[in-house]
Amino acid sequence: MSQNEWMNDPLVAHIDRDKLQFLQMLVFESKNLSREQMIPFLMSVSQKGKASNISFDDSEIATIAAALRKYSSPEEAEKINRLMALKRKR
Repeated sequence: MSQNEWMNDPLVAHIDRDKLQFLQMLVFESKNLSREQMIPFLMSVSQKGKASNISFDDSEIATIAAALRKYSSPEEAEKINRLMALKRKR
């Protein structure tokens, strides 16, 4: 996936650019994490988001995931799907 290509997709045009930058960090820093490393990483990212007053509603999350999948390799898309499944379980 091109690092910034997904951020210019029309699907995410209505989402605040700071939120997209935050997600850019999330996606590419988590790229090589194992399943065991993912939960602590996500908790850390969540804390950073709270400190920066960044939050996402369910619609934004679904839209962003759809945009990311469009520009992802099959392996990356599977990671996105796993993250979305974890979110649904919460």
